[in-house]
Amino acid sequence: MSEKKPGLFGRLFGRGKTQETKSGEVKKSVKSPPDEVRHEEAGIDIHPEAGPPETTPEWVEKPEHSRPDPAPTVITPEAPEGEEHPHLSPAPPEATFDPVLPEAGPAQEPEPEPAVETGTGEGGGAKTPSQKRNWLARLASGLKRTSDQLSDNIGAVFTKRKLDAETLEELEDVLIQADLGVDVAMSITEALAKDRFDKEISTDDVRAVLAVEVQKVLEPVARSFKPDAINKPFVILMVGVNGSGKTTTIGKLAQKFSREGKKLMLAAGDTFRAAAIEQLEIWGKRTGAPVVTRPAGSDASGLAFDAVTQAKSEKSDVLIIDTAGRLQNRDELMAELEKIIRVIKKVDEDAPHAVLLTLDATTGQNALQQVEIFGKRAGVTGLVMTKLDGTARGGILVAIAKKHALPVYFIGVGEGVDDLEPFTAADFAAAIAGTSPAHNNNKGKDQA
Repeated sequence: MSEKKPGLFGRLFGRGKTQETKSGEVKKSVKSPPDEVRHEEAGIDIHPEAGPPETTPEWVEKPEHSRPDPAPTVITPEAPEGEEHPHLSPAPPEATFDPVLPEAGPAQEPEPEPAVETGTGEGGGAKTPSQKRNWLARLASGLKRTSDQLSDNIGAVFTKRKLDAETLEELEDVLIQADLGVDVAMSITEALAKDRFDKEISTDDVRAVLAVEVQKVLEPVARSFKPDAINKPFVILMVGVNGSGKTTTIGKLAQKFSREGKKLMLAAGDTFRAAAIEQLEIWGKRTGAPVVTRPAGSDASGLAFDAVTQAKSEKSDVLIIDTAGRLQNRDELMAELEKIIRVIKKVDEDAPHAVLLTLDATTGQNALQQVEIFGKRAGVTGLVMTKLDGTARGGILVAIAKKHALPVYFIGVGEGVDDLEPFTAADFAAAIAGTSPAHNNNKGKDQA
């Protein structure tokens, strides 16, 4: 039996199409334009591929064309491969995950590292003298590039010269170039001119005054961080630009809180990077903390809502929520962050209880703008400065403290789990000036 070929009209409107069945019979499929015309006249919107209408949960502020995200996964499977955030450039520092982690062991017990006990500060016990020396050595090593460059430039100014107006102006330029900021640079030069003007002065004298003045600026912002026991879970939202070290910092904080005996939960809110989800899962295994995840590309605000709900039901002490890196000058990305915070407040109107901004020390002056904009849009409550060991621009933390006066809770000087420590003004000032903390304190008393 030969197949009848449709005419021109049939080809255009679907008439005359034939289909051969298994039995050899030929069935004719005819499209019916009159039905479509009738539906159109009746006001019925017919689309051949349309599915059932989608529903949006009340708590999620969905864009018009987004589809509902799947339910969150708490027992985390292997995360699927995903793409980078479509708005952002690649971020090698975070995208490539190679953390220096201790050997896996019971999450509740500290691993045998006699040199440093990471559960320090409030709630973690005081360091022994040996532990203190080890941390100061790591801090001094991490800030060596900043200290060396500053010392070299100061030495070049004060080689066999008296302290006159020209020398003070040159010193001020050196301090500003070291990212200490104009205000701090002026306070240091004024302190030098007060007692040493028109006198011979050495590089060591300048560094001693530098350390004292820097310590004065940093002491008001050096705060200890301790989750409030009244709020359970104590919700910490980590924010920052792409590549600033948010996810790694979360892992290090989780290790500290775990060693302090706190019940943790983590939320992989950086849903744009599969690598970030996998990285947080590894930290969850190390610390024994469940990790709330969704597939890469899911809505981060919905995940945050589910994470807070889950942490409440499981009576967790601390919930740490990761977020995708976002450039502070991209309004639409900052609006997404504001949405996450609004959704969290639907579960707990007081949450997030802490919004920690991670700052990459290598960004220098750009970090000042990050603090300002994230502070306005996300309500930042404290800072964590990372990557101080990879830059000669560590002085930017001093400029930030002087301008914004936000608490600085932790600083990082390496990739190891013990390379994130509570921030102390005297130790940082000594490391950046190349002096000792005890010397700083004595000089401060003398000046007082």
